[in-house]
Amino acid sequence: MDEKEAPPLRRRGERMRQAVLAATVDLLASQGMAATTVAAVARAAGVHETSVYRRWKTRENLIFDALAHHSDHALPTPDTGDVRADLTALFTALARYLATPAGTALLHLGTVRGEDDLEEGRRSYWSTRLERAEALVRRGIDRGELATDTDPHLTVEAVTGPLLARVLLTGEPLEETLVPRLVDLVLDGARAPRRQDRRQDRPDGS
Repeated sequence: MDEKEAPPLRRRGERMRQAVLAATVDLLASQGMAATTVAAVARAAGVHETSVYRRWKTRENLIFDALAHHSDHALPTPDTGDVRADLTALFTALARYLATPAGTALLHLGTVRGEDDLEEGRRSYWSTRLERAEALVRRGIDRGELATDTDPHLTVEAVTGPLLARVLLTGEPLEETLVPRLVDLVLDGARAPRRQDRRQDRPDGS
């Protein structure tokens, strides 16, 4: 009997879920989104196709759950004691993840509409991860590295937005120097010093 036609294993509960999620990520990475069907996942995981539908209802829900679970391990939350280093480490890991087939699929699922379960899961997923990044900014405020009126949510969005734009809109590469430059731009700003500040910087004060 061909290995692909082997009868499903009697996996239930969490064992079944872990097997299906792992098979989904493996198929996405090796064969892409189009080939990651419920039937293919069930076959690779050694479970019944009906069991997959019963738990996840749609292919999109299955793929999103698998990617959310997988990215939890790929995107640890750093705590170096320095907000610039923390944000650089976190968003560098995110940029590397988005450059993988799994990361690209995760973002493109963000454009799917009409599935209530998927939309709820997507909002929860991104809200949780943005809040983790915002916590890094709050620690920087508490340590006195950032101004007390710094907006953690806006700061995180300012770094995240260009990464998402490159993957979803322009297709520009996520080069290794991109994240450090973005973090520097967001934390330091791009505005030139005001005229009065420049005068104060001159030795003669003129």
